[in-house]
Amino acid sequence: MKEIVEYTDYRKFIQDYYDERKRTSAFTWRDFARDAGFSSAVYLKYVCEGKKNLSVGAAGSVASAMGLVGFEHTYFVLMVSYAHAKGDEAKRAAFEERCALAMAHKVRVLGDEEFKYFKSWKNPVLRELAPHMPGAKPLEMAKACKQPITAAEVSETLDFLLRAKLLKKDKDGNYHQTDKAISMGSVDAVPVAARDLQRQMAEFAVKALSLPLSERDMSGLTMGITRRAYERIRKELADCRRRIMAIVTEDDDTEQVYRLNLQLFPMSVCLKKDGKVATKKDGDHEE
Repeated sequence: MKEIVEYTDYRKFIQDYYDERKRTSAFTWRDFARDAGFSSAVYLKYVCEGKKNLSVGAAGSVASAMGLVGFEHTYFVLMVSYAHAKGDEAKRAAFEERCALAMAHKVRVLGDEEFKYFKSWKNPVLRELAPHMPGAKPLEMAKACKQPITAAEVSETLDFLLRAKLLKKDKDGNYHQTDKAISMGSVDAVPVAARDLQRQMAEFAVKALSLPLSERDMSGLTMGITRRAYERIRKELADCRRRIMAIVTEDDDTEQVYRLNLQLFPMSVCLKKDGKVATKKDGDHEE
């Protein structure tokens, strides 16, 4: 069984614990439930299958039943707390608490560096900018950024990018990208941070409206569509992003760092075929 910090889903951790015990003994879901203080013999089985949720209040009992103590006991409870947190702010706080706990015990959490990367505009901008300013000091890089940033913040960001192996330094002290492009991956906490980044970039886009047309290109469509058309448009945008990334990777040089926002979002509620407002029961879509 993997170390607990390699898990992002508490259900998977419980299932793996059960499977391991089952392989080496006559351990049953009934035994597991009894050890954790549940009257239902299949409650934890249903939790693992996603049919039931484990409450934060009961997480400690389950952790004890699995023999977790100290750091691992607290970490498991925080995994449950994160899974059932409502809204980005609560999820972000729960994930950061988990990371802080792991850091205090000198353990790396899966997804921690990815989470930090997508949390601020400074990381992707300096990851693009630094390799194309050989010999530049943090103050010079700060002045090259359109958004306000101090030399100290540049230094802190570059240190993080080096630790996360998103940049590397050569013998002359110049920066180089380790990869041309970065994916969000599959860690469930990363999209929470990415939404922070998207909010920041959307605010910058509003400010960029004041730039001359020679420096920015912004347009939009307001359209009535079906769900089928929506899915086709999403695929078209994904293909477009891939084609743009191919153009970017063809050229090793950089003259300026740009941000491209592609935004497709609803401006009305869902309507039924008769033109009336659809309810969630009628098949309204939610993320």
